[in-house]
Amino acid sequence: MSKRAYNFCAGPAALPEAVLLRAQAELLDWHGKGLSVMEMSHRSEEFTSIAEKAEQDLRDLLAIPSSYKVLFMQGGASQQFAQVALNLLPEGGSADYIETGIWSKKAIEEASRYGNINIAASAKGYDWFAVPGQNEWKLSKNAAYVHYVSNETIGGLEFDWIPETGDVPLVVDMSSNILSRPVDISKFGMIYAGAQKNIGPSGLVVGIVREDLLGHARALCPTMLDYKVAADNGSMYNTPPTLAWYLSGLVFEWLKEHGGVEAMGARNEAKKRLLYDFIDASGLYSNPINTANRSWMNVPFRLADERLDKVFLAGAEEHGLLNLKGHRSVGGMRASIYNAVELDAVQALIAYMAHFEKEHG
Repeated sequence: MSKRAYNFCAGPAALPEAVLLRAQAELLDWHGKGLSVMEMSHRSEEFTSIAEKAEQDLRDLLAIPSSYKVLFMQGGASQQFAQVALNLLPEGGSADYIETGIWSKKAIEEASRYGNINIAASAKGYDWFAVPGQNEWKLSKNAAYVHYVSNETIGGLEFDWIPETGDVPLVVDMSSNILSRPVDISKFGMIYAGAQKNIGPSGLVVGIVREDLLGHARALCPTMLDYKVAADNGSMYNTPPTLAWYLSGLVFEWLKEHGGVEAMGARNEAKKRLLYDFIDASGLYSNPINTANRSWMNVPFRLADERLDKVFLAGAEEHGLLNLKGHRSVGGMRASIYNAVELDAVQALIAYMAHFEKEHG
């Protein structure tokens, strides 16, 4: 078996090797049933057991209260930009959105199709390098909900606090930092997260919705996008992405076996501190994000001379360090260090960066 590379992709992202090996072993014959998970009915006892265990493991990991429904849906987080508004924004109503980067901008643009969207705060005044403090926010009195993106995957800007919105439901896109460390679910009306970063493969989005927010979908909301329909049907109104659900369940098992989100938080803090400390001490590399708002999961950095970018990336690939090119919209470099990216991957990246700086700095 060839040595696996170090994968710093922002998504679809690295999966735990143990999960891939388990899936490989079960691919042709799941638990002696003589068929693959990909081939079994989603209504079967076998898949029902997979689905129920995945949900329970996620509830255990995040200590999700019983008053919340857990939904396994299709369409990714980008579909949620519309789905949230169709379910939670009444006809003629308004909602508050916090603008901190590309993904929150996309959420604002999509929700604007369905109602009045108030941009209550924006990181634009900080050149997208800092999260505006809540003392700067201008929240509406009649907002149906307040929406924010907890971690901007592209810009590497992350909230280091949870907003306080009183009785107004707080909705968060937690795609790229869910399960990275403990979080108090009870502070949110809804959490949604695309799977392909810290949960599992692409094709799935997880929703955690407080029960009192179900049943308020617009009349024009398609049946498939109604959260209550998903909840009432155990996320199986139609055939769900069964393979992605199964693999996500294996990731949840892996997380529990490795100490849960508390242990992941300690590991992730050590990884990000090591990488940011190296960048800050360097003369060649830089990260512009306000220290308190630096992402734990996505570390963008630039070389002092961008003419070296292609040379840096080519050398990185030769060293088995993959997917370090920054998003096309911002350029530079980006190392995504999700749960499945081990400390030795970060150490290997730093060793290469130090060697490159010695040669080209």
